[in-house]
Amino acid sequence: MRTTLPPLAVIGAGFSGTMAALHLSRLMPERPVLLCEKSGAFARGLAYATGCSDHLLNVRATNMSAFPDQPEHFSRWLEACPLDGAAWTRSTPAGVFAARGLYGRYLTDLLLTALSEPGHAPRLMLENDEVVDLAPVEDGFDLTLAAGRRRRVAGAILACGNLRAPREPRSRYAVDPWGDAPLDDLRSDLPLLIVGTGLTMVDAVAALRQRRFAGPILAVSRHGLLPQVHAASAPWPAPEIPATARRSLRALLRFLRDETRRAAAAGIDWRSVIDALRGSSIGLWRGLPPAEQRRFLRHVRAFWDVHRHRMAPPAAEIIGRELAGGGLTLMRARVVAVEDVAGHARVSLRERGAAAPRIVDVQRIIDASGVGRVADTDDLLLRRLMARGLIRPDGLGLGLAVAEDLAVLDQRGEAGRPLWTLGPLLRGTLWECTAVPDIRSQAAELARIVAARLHGVAPGAGQETA
Repeated sequence: MRTTLPPLAVIGAGFSGTMAALHLSRLMPERPVLLCEKSGAFARGLAYATGCSDHLLNVRATNMSAFPDQPEHFSRWLEACPLDGAAWTRSTPAGVFAARGLYGRYLTDLLLTALSEPGHAPRLMLENDEVVDLAPVEDGFDLTLAAGRRRRVAGAILACGNLRAPREPRSRYAVDPWGDAPLDDLRSDLPLLIVGTGLTMVDAVAALRQRRFAGPILAVSRHGLLPQVHAASAPWPAPEIPATARRSLRALLRFLRDETRRAAAAGIDWRSVIDALRGSSIGLWRGLPPAEQRRFLRHVRAFWDVHRHRMAPPAAEIIGRELAGGGLTLMRARVVAVEDVAGHARVSLRERGAAAPRIVDVQRIIDASGVGRVADTDDLLLRRLMARGLIRPDGLGLGLAVAEDLAVLDQRGEAGRPLWTLGPLLRGTLWECTAVPDIRSQAAELARIVAARLHGVAPGAGQETA
């Protein structure tokens, strides 16, 4: 009689978790993989569950393959997709940009294909529930679900995605940028406040207008910076970065300015210089001393993000029309106080350079201020793992501390248990770990590492793709 091995759990079924699970189910056909997702949106996660056709990927379709060794995979899928391409893709001089909801369908197709493969059971199993605890036992963990059921697992991968920051400001009128119901009763005579001016704000404005909200929108952030826009540009070769620039943030920025000037003299746009760094960005980040990394986060991050993570041209057109027509106002300010009054919130904003706060009455506050820190998370599983000493924040507090093989470090700095992570929880370690081009390689590599740990599969072997 064949003995069923305990499954490996993958916790979180967005892009990170789904791709890790798909690779693992092929590398370890004898061991089940349990893919857990509390929202029920398997493969889509928060990012790709939207139904708004104006929510566009901020990466060209040609670079959105889920598989690192098949760069045309998503493009081929798009060509064969039966959906109306005009409604769900935008063709621009800078490239083709697909709607995020369409990309969610692509990932769903990958998952459904894996589930329908002959003999897939019990290789890949779906669990539509929240994992609320992992208690260490010999050779694995006891996994507890919110419904109270427990499973013995051989190990786990934390694929929790971007952690939500604690909702700020605290108000009964504050809403999740990805929620639907709280925005159904908006009035057109009172402003709506968005805290944050990045890509989440861009998506929020598009969704509000698509839902026929006609009122004014005020978006605030400390720097008041909008993401830059993708544009057509010839490629620029990956630069040879001198050793001095790899240890000093000031020297690195000076080198990038000089490189941008060299590119401009050759008729090449600055965007190509930024893009040419993708292959070396993780090494650059890890080579900077911790003090220089903190300096980057304090002084450079906001400016880097708007140049590195750019808008699709159609999204920029929506924002441009809103700004020109007065429907959207940007302000360099921070929220200093919120008072809930009858029917709305009264918000105190401190503008840069202003002596006194500005008071505005708004009907809703959408928090688009960014990603939370591990120590502040309200994720029940992560909080319990921290309380047990099984995980700890990285040195910058952005994600989890990990070993070289992405095994999670405990409070003693050891990685003895079969617990790994990938994706945004590696921000402090890798920095560039939130976009599909980064995570797809992580997912494939981590699957090989885990298979080697559990079954002795050679880490460099067996990358099978759809």
